[in-house]
Amino acid sequence: MRSSPMPFRLFAPFLALALVAWPIAAPAQVTNEDLARDLDNPADWLSYNGGYEGWRHSKLDEITPGNVADLRVKWVFQQPITQKHETTPLVHDGVMYLTVPPNEVFALDAETGRGLWHYKRQLPPKIIACCGEVNRGLAIHGDRLFLATLDSFIVALDRKTGRVRWQTEMVDYSEGYSGTHAPLVVGNKVIVGIAGAEYGIRGFVDAYDVADGRRLWRFHTVPGPGEPGHETWGGDSWKTGGGSIWVTPSYDPAANLLYVGVGNPGPDWNGDVRPGDNLYTDSVVALDADSGKLKWHFQFTPHDTHDWDAVQVMVLIDREFRGKPRKLLVTANRNGFYYVLDRLTGEYLQGRAFVKQTWAEGLDDSGRPMVLPNTDPSEEGAEVYPMVAGGTNWMSPSFSPVTGLFYVTCREGSSLYYKGPSEYRPGTRFWGSMFMNEQTESNWYGAVRALDPLTGRPVWEHRLFQPAWAGLLSTSGGLVFAGAQDGWFKALDAKSGKELWRIQLGGVVQASPMAYESRGRQHVAIAAGQSLFVFALP
Repeated sequence: MRSSPMPFRLFAPFLALALVAWPIAAPAQVTNEDLARDLDNPADWLSYNGGYEGWRHSKLDEITPGNVADLRVKWVFQQPITQKHETTPLVHDGVMYLTVPPNEVFALDAETGRGLWHYKRQLPPKIIACCGEVNRGLAIHGDRLFLATLDSFIVALDRKTGRVRWQTEMVDYSEGYSGTHAPLVVGNKVIVGIAGAEYGIRGFVDAYDVADGRRLWRFHTVPGPGEPGHETWGGDSWKTGGGSIWVTPSYDPAANLLYVGVGNPGPDWNGDVRPGDNLYTDSVVALDADSGKLKWHFQFTPHDTHDWDAVQVMVLIDREFRGKPRKLLVTANRNGFYYVLDRLTGEYLQGRAFVKQTWAEGLDDSGRPMVLPNTDPSEEGAEVYPMVAGGTNWMSPSFSPVTGLFYVTCREGSSLYYKGPSEYRPGTRFWGSMFMNEQTESNWYGAVRALDPLTGRPVWEHRLFQPAWAGLLSTSGGLVFAGAQDGWFKALDAKSGKELWRIQLGGVVQASPMAYESRGRQHVAIAAGQSLFVFALP
């Protein structure tokens, strides 16, 4: 193991809004087939997780445990960023597209980092957004890119020039609604959800026509009167029920189902004002992609009072389970439990804790947690594991078809959870008190863990000494790339977890890595601090 020297190529930041002429031929169209085969065409990276399956795995294998020590910075793209840099770039036809917070888009030459064009959205003077004015990326289709904005628009940009082709307002942002995650294109639809549960919004998932921005359907994550699940909300609490969408859905083309993780109910820490299970918060919902109709749901944390959203990436794998071929959905949840579900029916198959947890005796035969007494927030404060950030959070896990392992960034520790008054006022925080992080395990905060995807049992772990908000990337070269808040970016052996290479990037790493090919060479990219770093072998 050794650290790389830093032969940075620094590129001057763009100033203000700059739409410049495309310096090369018009970009090749991105088709529905291209998106469906994203995982099988590792030269490009066409969606947030590198494929509909949610694997965040690259089939590129040039960089291996044997040569990763020679990995070098190839180029760096820098911007004056004051918010968290959580983007995952897209790459197609030699061009990289990435977002910079709060709502800017850049097109770069994927080989050199040279700027091609820049789009900057002029936002209203007062944006109400939790948690931070972030943007996690784009969707791509045809000759267009699609951006969800903090003021709750979905915007289509021309890939050649960055000019706006259409824009549609999803909802009035002023009451706390915002768009922060990377959309997903399925067929002729752009799928995008809304955030803002900490302000008492009512969440939803939308589909828009890629051609003209017409809204085609909407699914409310908090059901209203007459809708299935409405009975799980006492009184009028559904009107401020939360249910944010923070992370890009996964999709099964054969079943035509979208798998969407739904956030916490509002208010976060006072459940007294919203009696019931509070569907579909803290759930995965399987939606028909054509109509937005609910096919099935599974709720990980009924009546959540600890802010343990189900905003984790839903990973889709086909494996034999208990002697029978099954189409599975696997996920490590913020509540500290790992789950295996049948993704066609929503049937619970398996679950176990993957971090320390003290709030449930376990999961019953249906997957419902058996909650222990005295674990709800209280006026005095109740200490509970996991901490409010969860056993994991929005950062992307990875699944490797080479090792057959599921990789996840974990957090170990407890919080003191408090309960207080909850009065809803539009556009203001609707929390129901607060929390304090209390304990961590020994002198470390968490780990990258490899789990058996069918059981959730740990195979190996690599401990981290700073809190980790960064996602993971596995590769067919036998590596797992990971980062942490202390600025280290690492390559681990995918079979053993042994650290093989690391580099200090000088800024917080809280994005998820990706990989692509340029001129026949494998590249790895990660956002950190105010920069995007791209690595390759000499």
